[in-house]
Amino acid sequence: MIKVQTSIFFVLGSLLFSCVIAAPSGAMPPGPRIVHWDATLKEGGQLPLAPQRPGPDDRFKADILVFVAHPDDETEVSAYLAKAIYDEHRRVAVIFGTRGDGGGNAMGYEQAASLGAEREIEARRACAYLGIANVWFLDGPDTPDQDVLHSLETWNHGAVLGKAVRLMRLTRPDVVVTWLPNYVAGENHADHQAAGVIATEAFDLAGDPTKFPEQISYPRDRLNIGNLSEGLRPWQPKKIYYFSDASHHEFLEGQGPEYSTTEVSPARQMPYYRIAAEEMAFHLTQGDTGQEAQIALAASQFQSFQQPVRLIFGKSLVGGTTTGDILESVSPGAIGFAPVRGFQIAAHEGLSLELGGPWHFYRDFWKAHNIEHLAQLLPKPEVSMQAGATLHIPLLIFNDSIEPAEVTLSAVLPPGWTEKNGSVRYPVGAHEVYPIEAAVSVSSAKGKGWQLITWKAEAKGKTVASIELRVNVTEDGGLPQ
Repeated sequence: MIKVQTSIFFVLGSLLFSCVIAAPSGAMPPGPRIVHWDATLKEGGQLPLAPQRPGPDDRFKADILVFVAHPDDETEVSAYLAKAIYDEHRRVAVIFGTRGDGGGNAMGYEQAASLGAEREIEARRACAYLGIANVWFLDGPDTPDQDVLHSLETWNHGAVLGKAVRLMRLTRPDVVVTWLPNYVAGENHADHQAAGVIATEAFDLAGDPTKFPEQISYPRDRLNIGNLSEGLRPWQPKKIYYFSDASHHEFLEGQGPEYSTTEVSPARQMPYYRIAAEEMAFHLTQGDTGQEAQIALAASQFQSFQQPVRLIFGKSLVGGTTTGDILESVSPGAIGFAPVRGFQIAAHEGLSLELGGPWHFYRDFWKAHNIEHLAQLLPKPEVSMQAGATLHIPLLIFNDSIEPAEVTLSAVLPPGWTEKNGSVRYPVGAHEVYPIEAAVSVSSAKGKGWQLITWKAEAKGKTVASIELRVNVTEDGGLPQ
């Protein structure tokens, strides 16, 4: 028998690996080979011990990850964060989707990118006041709007989601707290909604090793240069909660934990509302946050800071109750990946009419991410508009039948309102969807407060579907659509 030996030397400490390939005498026949790997020493003795495998960098571990859109959004929950950080010794990290480069500036002329640079520093100082050192920005552009789909477009949804998953894996949070992914009457910033959408998506993707796999591939040599993969670990957060900037709060009752702001922090010896006001005062470029906080502090008038922090239960993978503390049932350590239902086609029968745009998106989004109970928060879909403004309403006519149909659409409006577009006859092909951008002028003379619009769809002289939309008419109206 002839033994053919090939030696491959790979230096790892003092190890020498040799590859021995055994073959019968004579010429090697074609086919697979059996390769035996022998580990030997250069100078005899015991095999050396490999270095300890490093764990995740614990400097960035978070018990609670706050995922918001703009510098100053964290002030919505800062009174609770003070309690969690100072008195419960929780580790908190914050992700900002944008630098707030589309806001106003109460301090000077700096705008756009310059304003964003200022607001980033304000946010870092505000978070540092609370003891939060780990703060990241996702570089989305500030998009003053009410339609979440517009912000997802301008943020470059896929790229920002990849960054969010990376930071979810880096910080390994037990609990995620973010904006409510829903269309509510209030400021209802599209960026707020986008933050809630992306945080929910990252919650459901960070534990899946097949999503953004380059983030979890081990580098060739972690102590050297030229590594293109990141060496993170998959991580499944345990719970997610939401908060809202809606102009009304009755729908939040019993939907999640509620934290008092009037209690006194044992560690700081002051009420949580006072800590929240001092944290907010760092955001001086923003007149409706930092400037107002300074005025409140100077006058010791804290009424606007004394509302409780209300959270909405999203979902828990470790049990607990809807209104219990956000860390209820949370134990240290990792849990297994929990896949969600994902998108499933909703069956329509015959002719139907639905709100389109963000409302249609959310109906599918909630179900896909196992948070479909959010659909029950509001009795009817709603929006806030300024008196005298134009309200745009996306509508969808579904024809899930084998025959084409002609559908007549008509609106029932509050007194003094006028229709600009929408009421007309629509030819809808078999198994097709007809998108409509309806528009109405909101009366500027009267009718402040809640109003109701009804859209009716008729075919062959019969009403086949109708939808209602609540409109909160106000003096300022918040953001444009």
